[in-house]
Amino acid sequence: MSSDELQPRKPSFGLALVPVVLTLLVLGIQLFYFGDFTPHIPLAIGLAITAIVGIYLGHDWGNMEDGVFRVINVSLPSVSVLIVVGMIIGVWIASGTVPTLIYYGLKVLSPQIFLAASMIMCSVVSVSLGTSWGTVGTVGLALMGIGAGFDVPMYWTAGAVVSGAFFGDKISPLSDTTNLAPAVTGVNLFDHIRNMMPTTVPAMLIALAIYIWAGFSLVGGGEVAFERIDAITGALDDNFAISPWLLLPAVIVIGLAIAKKPPIPSLFAGVVAGAITAMIAQGASLHDIFGYANGGYSIETGISEIDSLLNRGGIQSMMWTISLILIALGFGGALERTGCLQAIIAKILSKVHSFAGVQTAAIATSTATNLVAGDPYLSIALPGRMYAPVYRGMGYSTLNLSRAIEEGGTLMSPLIPWNAGGAFVISALGLGVAGGNFENLLYIPLSFACWLTPVIGIIFAWTGLFSPKASQTDYADWQSNDRSVADMTAYGYEDPFKLGRMKAPAE
Repeated sequence: MSSDELQPRKPSFGLALVPVVLTLLVLGIQLFYFGDFTPHIPLAIGLAITAIVGIYLGHDWGNMEDGVFRVINVSLPSVSVLIVVGMIIGVWIASGTVPTLIYYGLKVLSPQIFLAASMIMCSVVSVSLGTSWGTVGTVGLALMGIGAGFDVPMYWTAGAVVSGAFFGDKISPLSDTTNLAPAVTGVNLFDHIRNMMPTTVPAMLIALAIYIWAGFSLVGGGEVAFERIDAITGALDDNFAISPWLLLPAVIVIGLAIAKKPPIPSLFAGVVAGAITAMIAQGASLHDIFGYANGGYSIETGISEIDSLLNRGGIQSMMWTISLILIALGFGGALERTGCLQAIIAKILSKVHSFAGVQTAAIATSTATNLVAGDPYLSIALPGRMYAPVYRGMGYSTLNLSRAIEEGGTLMSPLIPWNAGGAFVISALGLGVAGGNFENLLYIPLSFACWLTPVIGIIFAWTGLFSPKASQTDYADWQSNDRSVADMTAYGYEDPFKLGRMKAPAE
């Protein structure tokens, strides 16, 4: 048998769509026909369907298994963050850190500015921590409690939290996705961050204006249920020692982040600080701490809003999310290894040849990868690798691409419920979607900063604003690093090699 016969075949566009369409169909049946928000089994079925397609194409199981576990392996740092965040939630509730944040938030914040303040607060913390998930699971959780006290619908608070947390993750130099996007497109990290500002800042300002309007129009003024707020703060005061120094665990974590320490050790330091605080301030035993870190915190205050918010946390509370992430990543890895995702992207590239079309397609592809594969990392890495040569062939800076895949990858991840980001948001903020509270999925359209950013990016692409062309330095970098450049001369673009624009860098 020749070596050519041993090579797996590449799927056609139609065949590549089969596992995607069938998986979405099964997912739709589970979510909308059965009304059961547990996407695990449909995604597992999708992985099996992809494997059957792979075998048909000539892949052996070992090859596909390697692709599945390779993608899962890339995600393990994020799974580790999930585990530590689960511990933080349980221990920080027990220590009084979260109750203190809620208590003072209800005392200090005005209901009218609450949503806007929530977005700003989560933005600052997320930039400092470099992790949207860590922000959602700590500060975001406390803000959900404050919002409940102000009688703000959960989905409005969640939308403000998500807008701020994922904005911070997108522009923080400590964020893994912010580092991944320039890495796969071959651009400088800080150039990448600067190039995201033209779309990110307007989206945040628009979102801020909407949240301020919502605060004054929807929440109300002096007639907000102060009796309810007094009942919540009274219940917190009765069940916890409340003091500003109980915020020390949060201060430690933010301080370590500002000092640019790695996220996982920084977050775990917060667990240790919270455990010590719980034992000193709340009288918890070491065995209690172990239980809170593993199984979460449990309390009966008689106030339903407080009980539903504080009865959570622990490693085990994250297992639903972690299992979903692992299955979704496995599905994404199988789609990539069998060439199905590449075939779909190649079909898209055959239809678009203008810069605006390619920029729009890059954002849409990252979003679609998020939708189908459930993985924000794959939604950045795969389109980044596939589209970069096309941008170079058109003579445009790949800074445009790195921005596009962040907009469709990082920012759209929390808006897809079965995506790793969306599943975590729903779990950490206690939105109860799995229990049938589907109205809380309204956080998706209310996360204005997340979906407005790619919309603005597409507008800029079609108007030519903030769409830098390749510089002489870019051309030199492409040549010196032997970066792939697609031949786009058939579509009216100049060949940079023949024009002598690819100059070697100075010695």
